[in-house]
Amino acid sequence: MWKKIPKPIFCLAPMAGITDSAFRLVCKKCGADIVYSEMASATALFFKPQKTLELIQFSPEERPYIVQLFGKEPEHFGKATKLISQGVPLIEYSNKKRYKKNKLQPPDGIDINFGCPAKKVFGHGSGAALMEKPELAKEIIEAVTSNTEIPVSLKIRSELKTPQGTFPLLDFLKKIEINSLGISTIMVHGRSYSQGFKGPIDYKTIQDVKKYFQGIVIANGGIKDLESAKIMLAKTKADGIGVATGAYGNPLIFNQLKELKQAPAKNKKLWTKKNKTDLASKHARYVYKLKGKRGILELRKHFLWYFKGMPNIKKLHPKIVSINTLNDVKEIIKDVDKLYKT
Repeated sequence: MWKKIPKPIFCLAPMAGITDSAFRLVCKKCGADIVYSEMASATALFFKPQKTLELIQFSPEERPYIVQLFGKEPEHFGKATKLISQGVPLIEYSNKKRYKKNKLQPPDGIDINFGCPAKKVFGHGSGAALMEKPELAKEIIEAVTSNTEIPVSLKIRSELKTPQGTFPLLDFLKKIEINSLGISTIMVHGRSYSQGFKGPIDYKTIQDVKKYFQGIVIANGGIKDLESAKIMLAKTKADGIGVATGAYGNPLIFNQLKELKQAPAKNKKLWTKKNKTDLASKHARYVYKLKGKRGILELRKHFLWYFKGMPNIKKLHPKIVSINTLNDVKEIIKDVDKLYKT
């Protein structure tokens, strides 16, 4: 799957509370090559899988689609991997009803989270905390790769510093003998655990990983536009980039990045600022089909991101943060269209 996509590969990176099926599909239609799920708990899938399976449901239009798992127990990862490989629920956004109820299909990849800096995740011993436990990390990877034929990837940070010491990424990869574990791809967030989501990018570490690792390397962190993507690729020699917060309200970034492709983009429709309200409307329809009223409430943050920076948009903020119904969404779109015209 990874090798079939022309380089550089453009991925929508996994983000908790953001990369649900509706947002992934919007980004896919704007040109993303690969999309990742929100973080899914391997432990939840081990004990009570139904709610988490709903979290990672997807539309076949999103393919290639990767499910990301987090946790700290190899046994939980093993069972979760088997379950996902058997298939996760599908959602049909049109009214054609092509899929039977409870229809399942496997995703195109499974990703293991070794990079999340969230205090709740880190304090639990998951995410970036696993970088200081290479033996456990290796057991987790083996539990996943031995229970699926789906490509397995990692997402990880450039470095971890704790009172117990400093754990550079390259040292970690050498300790777990990454090239012998059957991992297809590594997405490297070029910031340390302590940096979180701010600060300079460690381009050298990503480049060193690219030289050492025998698979695909995706560079992540600080990608906001075409120029930052060019810099990342030039300094790291990575096979592609992962876009995270740079896609907030701006799925259009993937169309912009297509300029870096040697091969022509398959998606010929070019979304522009002039039809950004059309894109926001499409997102609203998807998220309502996916989550109902709960999805409409989640649109508040997305709409603030979509229309950020527009002249006079602040006067619409009270209406945007009060969205409750699809009719409210339609009224906001009309108001924004009027602002565009003025």
